[in-house]
Amino acid sequence: MENKKLKYIRENWQLYLIFMAPAVILTIIFKYVPMGGVLIAFQDYNPIQGIIGSEWVGFEHFKRFLSSPDFMEYLLNTLKLSIYGLLWGFPFPIILALVLNLIASDKIKKKIQLILYAPNFISVIVLCGILFLLLSPVGPVNKIINNNINFMAMPEAFRSIYIVSGIWQGAGWASILYTAALANSSKELKEAAVIDGANILQQIKYVDLPSIKPIIIIQFILSAGGIMSIGFEKAYALQTDLNLVTSEIIPTYVYKLGLERGDYSFSTAVGLFNTVINLILIICVNAIVKKFNEGEGL
Repeated sequence: MENKKLKYIRENWQLYLIFMAPAVILTIIFKYVPMGGVLIAFQDYNPIQGIIGSEWVGFEHFKRFLSSPDFMEYLLNTLKLSIYGLLWGFPFPIILALVLNLIASDKIKKKIQLILYAPNFISVIVLCGILFLLLSPVGPVNKIINNNINFMAMPEAFRSIYIVSGIWQGAGWASILYTAALANSSKELKEAAVIDGANILQQIKYVDLPSIKPIIIIQFILSAGGIMSIGFEKAYALQTDLNLVTSEIIPTYVYKLGLERGDYSFSTAVGLFNTVINLILIICVNAIVKKFNEGEGL
């Protein structure tokens, strides 16, 4: 059977080439060609001279960043925001999917899903504007607690605001994968568990969770590997002069250096450092999860 497939491919390779060419060309143009810009991190880049004509300085920008007094502050801010977001935000889509799976009525389930998915389509800037209005000294939150606290000016409140708003916006949409996996789980096992007298929590533990475990592992690896890839848009939009102590992270620092100050080489070096840390993290997490699964005999 396999030989017939290979023979068919060899005889019709032009057809496969036509179908694959656009995807391959677009991938090269938008994914691989821009990688040449990484060289800027090792140069004293001059926009007029270009990448080829700019002076080569090696690891000078990396040394400058690692030796700067703000390095540890920005790194810790980035790690705290990402790790706390992962620890608090990762379980929520799983919990939502498990709860939705318990709803017997398809009509009610679809209506609830529509409500849960809706926040994902709100623009980040619009969301940040809503947060500023809600948490302002004269906003609804302060009226409820009968106070006039400016939450957006409190460094200690920034991470909580960022993470909670992110969970509200993205948890429903992120639960789609788990909901789809649960819909395809074995109905026979579920019925057998019910017949054996298993309660709801036991059904979730022994039937539902094992059916979505592979997806949970993959999503966790991807999420943990992207710890340093936290987007700058939301953090930058929620920044104020009074909360910079906790809101200034590596991506916002790179944005300010590269676009606002025009220090392209240094900002590229910082961004490349960020990417290397991400790569190391995803390799480590993948190895840890692999050993964990082998230990369980999976």
